[in-house]
Parts: sequence; structure tokens; C-alpha cells
Amino acid sequence: MTATESGGSVVRRILLGSQLRRLREARGITREAAGYSIRASESKISRLELGRVSFKARDVEDLLTLYGVTDEKEREALLGLVREANLAGWWHSYGDVLPGWFQTYIGLEGAASLIRIYEVQFVHGLLQTEAYAHAVVARGACPNASAADIDRRVALRLERQKVLVSERAPRFHAVLDEAALRRPYGDRAVMREQLKHLIEMSERPNITLQVMPFSFGGHSGESGAFTMLRFPESDLSDIVYLEQLTGALYIDKRDEVTQYERAMEKLHEDSPGPEESRDLLRGLLQLI
Repeated sequence: MTATESGGSVVRRILLGSQLRRLREARGITREAAGYSIRASESKISRLELGRVSFKARDVEDLLTLYGVTDEKEREALLGLVREANLAGWWHSYGDVLPGWFQTYIGLEGAASLIRIYEVQFVHGLLQTEAYAHAVVARGACPNASAADIDRRVALRLERQKVLVSERAPRFHAVLDEAALRRPYGDRAVMREQLKHLIEMSERPNITLQVMPFSFGGHSGESGAFTMLRFPESDLSDIVYLEQLTGALYIDKRDEVTQYERAMEKLHEDSPGPEESRDLLRGLLQLI
């Protein structure tokens, strides 16, 4: 199963949840009443409609009956989404080192047609070398993890990177703050290898890499790192992903997404272009 196929299960879950929400609202049924019909709580209905949990076919059948969906073709189409939404992603085998809140993101990342990121602390995970990733995990994200756990987390990160070189690779537009490139993770050899890797990856046709230099001063990324995901499915809105120490936020409200869209576009506009950014990377390489 490819990253796109397994990531698609997360997208199907979100699409199914949004369709169930629309059907419920069209009938004027409360979440509480919907929950009662499937022997569940109001919060369970909320999580289902947000695509945050897996679906049981029996629950969906009961909800469709409650919402007045009797047409067999319409019911079967939605129940088909249940089967697709419940497919296990490749990342489930890393469940021992993968927090639940990040599993949703990996699925969305694998299903996106456009990924745009701004990173300030370190090189983004999809662009890290193995040695650099090892240093990041060991020193930053998981300082108390065992050697075996660190290796597992690095292996997961390297597996994620396959999405950028797959047959249906997304467009990937990255803006890295100069701070992310100057902050050392690992020794000089690790940093040199990482900078060379960035230069190589930036030349791939589906990847655009820009560096926001210190010399520019203040800019639109002042709120910190964020990721924007766009999907080929027209029913699925863009999602902004904000990672925190113990969890993450997934933002899909149109007005909020628009604010991040403007910030990202301004970062693209204000940062040097891809070729000039490669020159910046080469200059940093000379300093190490």
C-alpha cells in the first residue's frame, strides 16, 4: 500500500464525517439525539463528524436511517466510504512510538496534493537526512527515549519521506528560516550532509525550497512554524496543522485558513527565490 493510498483512508474518514454532519443538520437533529440512536455520547458524534475516530458500519447504517437516507445507492456509497476509511495505514506498525494525534497528520500528509510549510526550529522532517533526524530526535523531541525507540522514530521519519519521491508525489513548497539552518544538530559532518541534501532535494521538479534570511528582519511567519495541506478531493478544505509539545491543532475554518494562506504567500513573496536560496545554502555550507 502506498502512502497516497493509505493516507486516503484518513481523507475518506473526514469526508464521511462531514457528509454525516450535513445530513444530520439538514434534518435538524442534535448531536445528542444522534448519539442516543447509536448508544453513544454527543462527543462521540462530534469526533465521528470530524473524522477523528474510526466508523462502525452498523453505526453509520443506523445514523443514515435516522437521517432519512433510504435510497440504496446513496446508502451503499456512504457505507463504501466506511470500508475505505477503516483501512489501516502503513504507519500503524509504528504505533509503539507514534502518538495518536500525529497518526492523523501522517495520513493527511500522504493524501495531500500540495504541502506548504514554514519551519524555524530545524529542517522539516520530510527533508532531513538520517543522521540529522537521529540528532533531532535524540536531542530535542525525545531526550529520554531509548536507543531502540530513537531508531524507530527515525525509521518512521524516513518512511514518511517516500511520499516526496512516489509516483503521485505532491507539490512541496518549503520555507526554512535561516535559524533552522544555522542551529547545529549533530557534528559538522552531519550539518554539511544535511545542507547538501537540501540543495539536491530543492532541484526536484515537485519541490520548491526558499530560505528566509536573517537579513530580512521581521516577517509574516512571526507566529511560528505551520503546515498547510491541500487535497485533490474538492469536498475537502485546506487544513492548517500546528504541532505542539503534547498534541496538535488541525484548523479548517475558512476564515482562519485564509489568514495562514496570506502569511504563507507573504513568506513566499518576501523570501529569496529557489535559485537564490540555493546560493544561500551553498554559502552556509562554506562556513561549516
